[in-house]
Amino acid sequence: MKDKRSNKWAFLIYKDSVPKNYKDELDAQHIPYVLSPWHDKDINKDTGELKKPHRHGCFYFDSLKSYSQVSALVSDILNGPGHVEVVQSPKGMYDYFVHADNPDKTQYNVDEIESGCGFNLTRFLQEQNEDEGIAKILDFIEAGNIVEFRNLVACVRNKDEKLLGLVTQRAYFFSKYLDSKRNTMNHGNKK
Repeated sequence: MKDKRSNKWAFLIYKDSVPKNYKDELDAQHIPYVLSPWHDKDINKDTGELKKPHRHGCFYFDSLKSYSQVSALVSDILNGPGHVEVVQSPKGMYDYFVHADNPDKTQYNVDEIESGCGFNLTRFLQEQNEDEGIAKILDFIEAGNIVEFRNLVACVRNKDEKLLGLVTQRAYFFSKYLDSKRNTMNHGNKK
């Protein structure tokens, strides 16, 4: 593991040992990063006691970095544990940040995820919740009786601009959906 290289590394910091200005320290490194909400309600299942408040984080480097390089960065700059792990799945990391797929654990607020140094948090969150976003856009289409793509874009801009990127990424899907809806309406009018 120590000689493994990756451009995405997960780390952990503790509230009682991280420097007060840890976000300034992170920003000074010029490495895109994302941080979980403070996990301050986690229960140790063996003892039933609260775990030490902590945050999970992830660095997104522009190039491959070794375990020892990232471990030293976390230890030296953030006073965190030197153990770091390669991120295999950004989706899995997101789920762990908020315990999305584990209802037995404390659920944390997605709005408390923080990022810096150019990490595109909006896009990251959209990618993790794509199905939910698509469902919301389909609801806009049905509720507004939208049949033209242009009107869909205007609707999303007015109601939830954060979903605009999803509309453009899935333009083909939404165009086909609107074509089908329009076609069904036209055939229904001929009866």
